[in-house]
Amino acid sequence: MFPEYDIIVVGAGHAGCEAAAAAANLGSKVLLITMNMQTIAQMSCNPAMGGIAKGQIVREIDAMGGYSGIVTDISMIQFRMLNLSKGPAMWSPRAQNDRMLFAATWREMLEKTPNIDFYQDMVRSLVIKDGRACGVVTGLGHEIKSKAVVITSGTFLNGIIHIGEKQFGGGRVAEKAATGITEQLVEYGFESDRLKTGTPPRIDGRSLDYSKMEEQKGDNEVVGFSFTDTKKPTEQRSCWITYTSQKVHDILKTGFDRSPMYAGRIEGTGPRYCPSIEDKINRFAERERHQLFVEPEGWNTVEIYVNGFSTSLPEEVQIAALRQVAGFENVRVFRPGYAIEYDYFPPTQLNHSLETKLISNLFFAGQINGTTGYEEAACQGLMAGINAHQKAKELDAVILKRSDAYIGVLIDDLISKGTEEPYRMFTSRAEFRTILRQDNADIRLTELSYRLGLASQERMDKVISKKDGVGKIKNILKELPLEPAEADGFLAENNSAPLPQKQKAIQLLLRPNITLESMIAGLPKVRQAINGFTDEIIEQADIQIKYNVYIEKERELVKRMNQLEDLLIPENFDYDRILSLSAEAMQKFKKIKPRTLGQASRISGVNPSDVQILMVYMGR
Repeated sequence: MFPEYDIIVVGAGHAGCEAAAAAANLGSKVLLITMNMQTIAQMSCNPAMGGIAKGQIVREIDAMGGYSGIVTDISMIQFRMLNLSKGPAMWSPRAQNDRMLFAATWREMLEKTPNIDFYQDMVRSLVIKDGRACGVVTGLGHEIKSKAVVITSGTFLNGIIHIGEKQFGGGRVAEKAATGITEQLVEYGFESDRLKTGTPPRIDGRSLDYSKMEEQKGDNEVVGFSFTDTKKPTEQRSCWITYTSQKVHDILKTGFDRSPMYAGRIEGTGPRYCPSIEDKINRFAERERHQLFVEPEGWNTVEIYVNGFSTSLPEEVQIAALRQVAGFENVRVFRPGYAIEYDYFPPTQLNHSLETKLISNLFFAGQINGTTGYEEAACQGLMAGINAHQKAKELDAVILKRSDAYIGVLIDDLISKGTEEPYRMFTSRAEFRTILRQDNADIRLTELSYRLGLASQERMDKVISKKDGVGKIKNILKELPLEPAEADGFLAENNSAPLPQKQKAIQLLLRPNITLESMIAGLPKVRQAINGFTDEIIEQADIQIKYNVYIEKERELVKRMNQLEDLLIPENFDYDRILSLSAEAMQKFKKIKPRTLGQASRISGVNPSDVQILMVYMGR
């Protein structure tokens, strides 16, 4: 009934979709198996993409030839660039999306991608021979062969949904859980554990009084995520902000004795940085109110997502509390909030390619690795799809370093440090964030993607043109002289000191109040010299010139770090022979088996002295 495939992808969430697209676009024959063809690329939680650090990841996915950026741009209903008051390293794009259009666009793009077949069924077990994954067995009893398998199971592995004292099996509301895979892998020696996530109620926007809320409009300029010329929306929908109150908190507390979290029915650890409303009240008891974001779910629906009100309290408590929120007095609820508990596999059991250490040709991506968030899942799916293809075709794995991309930071954190709570990306996790900006993701990653065969010639040509344009602007500004008489009026308008003498135009850009855009607007000589360049190229030149000192310092740090990354540790290194290692370092090294001294240095609990001892021993 089925041919043999190069890659089978299990699960069609954000990780599975990117994995299938990447492997197929590289030339592998792919089968994407999902339990429900109607929920491909479902936005299970909030209808938004990007945000702080997450926006950088989506732009990196796009630069690598993934689809998330394009789908986000096509389906967005609002765009905002966050953190514009801070430096460019912190700027983070975020989009509010039409939930149904997002999923429909993803499915349409996958269906138009050659080499992808689809099948609706549950995968109950893997076919494993001689320590290698070579297919799957479905719920209907079909054995389908492949050269590699990528598991992107999301929250479906033995998922349990909790609403107050009610609990039932499910991977998402109204969808059944997946069983069999965890039990099989545990038999093969894998370690598994439980995590928890939650979602807020969905409500009827027609029942809200928006006059009692603060309006949050989108940016005037819709930059978007994709470096391609994807069509952006010409209109935007507003979001709204309101707040809880002490009265809301008091009502919520009446349900705490029936909360699955406090009653001990939930064993899994929840996300630290996206806590439930009951968790916020408990942990931040001194706060009289918490912010709620009222987010529309699309262009043509009245359904609203209440961001900040994630809960698993009994339904009647949820509704009573919501009706005390300003603007929610007459709220009608479409669906109550709930918590979901699911299996994951601590990611220290993976290599940097996302292939498992115990079973070759088996790859994990997304929430099965302990992450939370669409963007974190999608970038893992992309890399797992690339590396499953590489493995199936007997090619070298593709590994992004921490200095290459936020994607590299995320995967290295998971592999080296593991996680005991849902992992979320932040800019603070990236030590080289001045280099890893959202605006230069294409410059950093497109060439690699092009060499692999993912990025098109058109994309590569666009990056070359961007780099050439930036170089030309730099050279023009280095040579362009400005007299005090030409510049002092402009400088005074921008609260900047007058020129003491004639200077090159590039020197003005090093002043904090001056941007290249303002120089073009206020200095005719500069405007005439820099004519015909796109806004994107002008912004890139501005950033590179203004932050050059910081960028160069960071590049020096990268060089120093790469010296450790280049020192490979043999795969079967015998740590027992190094008696001077600390007991914890010995235990962690033997468990994680770091591939380089750089990775060894980032393992939690390993001291610099342990790394020095290891380095000396290897030198001998």
